Amino acid sequence: MRSGLLSLVVLALGLSVWAEPKLSPYQLHEKRTHIPPGWSFDRRQSSDAILPLRFALTQSNIEDIGKYLMEVSHPTSPSYGAHWTAGQIARKFSPSDETITIVRVWLEENGFDGSRITVTPNRGWVQVQATVEEAERLLQTEYHMYRHETGQEHVGEFIRFSLLSNACDAYHLPEHVKPHIDFVTPTVHFDSKLIKRSGAGDYGTTHSIGQPGAGSLPKSAGQISTLLNELENCDQQITPICLRALYGLSHEPLTANKNSYGIVEYTPQAYLQSDLDMFAGNFSEGLVGVAPEMVSIDGGYAQTEYTGFLFNGESSLDLQYGMNLVTSKQKVTLYQVGDMVQGASNNNFLDAIDGAYCSFEGGDDPTQDGIYPDDTPGGYTGVEACGIAKPANVISTSYSYDESELTPFYTARQCAEYAKLGLMGVTVLYSSGDYGVAGNYGLCLEPNGTASPDGTIFNPSFPGTCPYITSVGATQVNPGSSVFEPEGACEQRIYSGGGFSNYFAMPDYQKEAVAHYLKNYNPQYPRSIWNSSGTSRGFPDISANGANYVVAIDGSFELAFGTSCSAPVSGAIFTMINDARLAVGKQPIGFINPTIYSPNFIDAFNDITMGGNQGCGTAGYTAVPGWDPVTGLGTPNFPKLVAKWLLLP
Repeated sequence: MRSGLLSLVVLALGLSVWAEPKLSPYQLHEKRTHIPPGWSFDRRQSSDAILPLRFALTQSNIEDIGKYLMEVSHPTSPSYGAHWTAGQIARKFSPSDETITIVRVWLEENGFDGSRITVTPNRGWVQVQATVEEAERLLQTEYHMYRHETGQEHVGEFIRFSLLSNACDAYHLPEHVKPHIDFVTPTVHFDSKLIKRSGAGDYGTTHSIGQPGAGSLPKSAGQISTLLNELENCDQQITPICLRALYGLSHEPLTANKNSYGIVEYTPQAYLQSDLDMFAGNFSEGLVGVAPEMVSIDGGYAQTEYTGFLFNGESSLDLQYGMNLVTSKQKVTLYQVGDMVQGASNNNFLDAIDGAYCSFEGGDDPTQDGIYPDDTPGGYTGVEACGIAKPANVISTSYSYDESELTPFYTARQCAEYAKLGLMGVTVLYSSGDYGVAGNYGLCLEPNGTASPDGTIFNPSFPGTCPYITSVGATQVNPGSSVFEPEGACEQRIYSGGGFSNYFAMPDYQKEAVAHYLKNYNPQYPRSIWNSSGTSRGFPDISANGANYVVAIDGSFELAFGTSCSAPVSGAIFTMINDARLAVGKQPIGFINPTIYSPNFIDAFNDITMGGNQGCGTAGYTAVPGWDPVTGLGTPNFPKLVAKWLLLP
């Protein structure tokens, strides 16, 4: 009866608005300041072409998500550890009936018959097929066709090919509708694809962050012929014994059946079981023949068609060290995301582990994320993964974008999802990037926002700048030093990604630490090349070793470098802390940032005070006492961290 009354009220509201059309001025919603590299204007789009317009609806109570997260994550909160269920999250943040009604009525007022308008079952999107003429009138914009064409070899046997993309420079929404829509697609985004040089078919897309040669993947120093598995050689080769010595990690799991550790990989990045066994035979007792527990998302699988460092480097590194450090007693979950044709993005992964995301938020953007079923030959034709897997207690991901690649609305929507995972007690780790203050491939920003090799403006990474994840930078055992001496910021082959967000405000938990840095070590760069406001999110939060890792790749050992090393190692350490807490009947540590920045935890990290993260034609930032935008709070000291977390409720 109550639901029937609600339907009548909504219907009455819709009819009353229809009877008296609401006239309000249009306001700018999103604007693109530049054409992305590789794209050029081709022509004005035909007025009768069809566009699949999708309106991402805003969520209820989303403005308070940070407050809710602090209540369960701050160590002094009386609700510390009282994590939410997925159902509680869905009910709290589902788009409201008012939002759906306002958007639907606006479309009807603008000539779209109700039969053309679809509200997705997840309530997160309103969809309508519109001609370009209708879309331009509705959004007060102009659509153009842009062409991406390099015609040059991209990586290995893959090239970019000519592709046309619908896009506009900006679009507008009525004042009364604007608060109810996060963003509209297709609008200001671009898309491009990779194909095999043979022309055999699509291989992957730019939204597939696992594509070979992607900037966030680890870097190789080539094959090694002699293994140096002794502590005195850790400045030349990092093996598991080096990491255990550096961070005091000596723990045998006691509650492995209650605990979980997840590692995310994006196809075509994949591991070879023979490589896992090769590594285990040298370094990992009890892991020969052991595979991670794979969760296939949107057709993801451990492909073996393509091998070598470009295709196996990331997965092999993550799994070999992640599995070793949590020991053979603790199962590791592998979330393998995306098919071989289309690939995937962070949002595709989030859909799969949280049904509330795809069922209530609908975070996917066709120009950024993999859209399934994929009807391209060889693509995954099954239903898009939605809430098919339980999120692990700790999730490590070593893939990232440049913040500038994505729009503020898109990043904010995804960042809110990480906050929801934190509310559920999940620790989310992301590598901070490998190019210092520059973005992937060493690209920096021009004044108009374009990323280029000649740019001079610092280019932060995402999701590293999201305040609801833990960003992990990289350190090194300095040449000629031992594991018993302080590490420095990584300055071999890669530089620890770090800096200040251009999108996200500084969270409260970080304000004191960052204020100390800015007061005592304020970077002496022109304000025009970095976000010197003192009010933006600083990253990374912590760091771990990221240089000279011995990794088994396609039957040989190679040396790997990158924050791709640092994230899974940190994830393993926090997984063992969860094990200790679960063993005494306590909850997982969940979102750790409010805790690790708190006064009682600052000394539980090894402070890094040497090195920097150069980029954009500068020396970058410098590692100094306390938090810094190179190594964060420092590297984990497992004995201190586990002791302190065991004292919390």
